[in-house]
Amino acid sequence: MSIHRFTATDFRCLEQIELKAGPQYNLIFGANASGKTSLLEALAYLGRGKSFRGAPVNSLIRHGQHEFVLFGEVETGTRISKVGVRNSRDGLEIRVDGDKEGGAATLAAAMPLQLIDPEVHALVSGGPEERRRFLDWIAFHVEHDYLETWRRFRRTLKQRNAALRSGASARVIRSWNAEFLDLGARVDDARRRALEVSEGCLVEKGGALLLHEVGFEYQPGWAKDRSLEEALDAGLDRDMQLGATQSGPHRGDLKLIYDERQAKRLVSRGQQKLLACSMILGAAETAQTALERPLLLLLDDPAAELDNDSLDRLMDEVVRLGAQIIATSLDAEALEFPTDPTMFHVEHGRLRQL
Repeated sequence: MSIHRFTATDFRCLEQIELKAGPQYNLIFGANASGKTSLLEALAYLGRGKSFRGAPVNSLIRHGQHEFVLFGEVETGTRISKVGVRNSRDGLEIRVDGDKEGGAATLAAAMPLQLIDPEVHALVSGGPEERRRFLDWIAFHVEHDYLETWRRFRRTLKQRNAALRSGASARVIRSWNAEFLDLGARVDDARRRALEVSEGCLVEKGGALLLHEVGFEYQPGWAKDRSLEEALDAGLDRDMQLGATQSGPHRGDLKLIYDERQAKRLVSRGQQKLLACSMILGAAETAQTALERPLLLLLDDPAAELDNDSLDRLMDEVVRLGAQIIATSLDAEALEFPTDPTMFHVEHGRLRQL
């Protein structure tokens, strides 16, 4: 996949910009607060239907306006798809080739992308939900029916939790267990398969960037010496007391092992970034293999917090991935590519191709 043309209207500081991206390497440079990250955020929003910075809609709409509009022409392998997002205080509207029924999942399918930004280390240092989302992203792209299974599981979990909060009897709570167990097992199996398929790439990229052996261990969200059914039975009283289901794939995690020890407790901020970058690159390579087409990789100031040697190793792996790259930096010479990138300069929210 590659994005040929992208426009953003009234998104943060971007009044009206158009980017005609090169098929391989693209570099956007400019001073701090010039609009570089806002441009990448807009690109990512077009592929995800949400801000990677966790920003609410009202902070994304340019001051004085009532909505923002994003549009892209995306090569999907055999044809060009037209992808659009409009958001305002009235709600989100998504269109892919004129169809507005598919929701954010259609964006992810039409424009699969990954992102490395200055907060990427949170994939290592943050809570389990970060790593669950990471594993679910892989499963979405390698397991054809995973999204529907995950959605059904989330609905069942919500209903079981609602019954717990309402003070329903143990008999009523147990009535939800059969569907919860069935869908929970499907989510768990899909995540295990996703890790099995991607683990080779994850380990290889981690070793290349950290120069140490790394490992990954899936933790399902309940004790290893019990089945999920046994965990639900044993934890029923606690669930009823807390008003929430304490065992299941919604509490799963991906344990990261660095040099035979748990990575989260040992690595420095720079090492956390390298490990997280290796995971993003490994996931992207896995998805590219499954989809049989390159992804879009967004790099927001990849040089931040990395020494020159670490940055060189990172960029080597980025290039080796073979994805379409759109990167940002403070100056035009900060990042090295095998061939000259398509260059853009951004200043005060205005984009100019050089």
